[in-house]
Amino acid sequence: MKRQIQPSAIERMMREGDFIVSKTNPKGIITYGNPTFIEFSGYSEEELLGSQHNIVRHPDMPRAAFQLAWDTIQSGKEFFGYVKNMAKDGSFYWVFTHITPDFDPQHNIIGYTSVRRCPKRDAVSKVEPVYRQMLQAEQGAGARDAIAAGTKVLLDLLNQTGMSYEELVFSL
Repeated sequence: MKRQIQPSAIERMMREGDFIVSKTNPKGIITYGNPTFIEFSGYSEEELLGSQHNIVRHPDMPRAAFQLAWDTIQSGKEFFGYVKNMAKDGSFYWVFTHITPDFDPQHNIIGYTSVRRCPKRDAVSKVEPVYRQMLQAEQGAGARDAIAAGTKVLLDLLNQTGMSYEELVFSL
């Protein structure tokens, strides 16, 4: 079921000591959400469990950013990034996320754990225009070529800075 939520301009600020934790299966279906995730998302535990994790995806986030995250974690590596999420009531909250794959004894990926922290405000102000540029490129390219167009914007920025994606994230 696709939920039609109207984004609002209301921002909810994470508290400095907050940790939003969630776990998913390999397909991104939520299997666990801690009380802070439930609080910030605005959904009940029952609504979250069994839902795709993109239930909290904000439309301001470029698809290419999530493709990068998925490509990274599906390859068995950890991912770090700044993400704008949307709550059930349309409000939004920024997070600094760290996603790690969970492995079974044979080193097969059996799920993912995401821990989100309060982001640095100056980092958010630096990443927001990059995401806006990526999103504009995606919208201009059309659905079929959107991810490639958004990725190109990010790769061009990385080439200009001479940094890897992870170096860029940690430099903010």
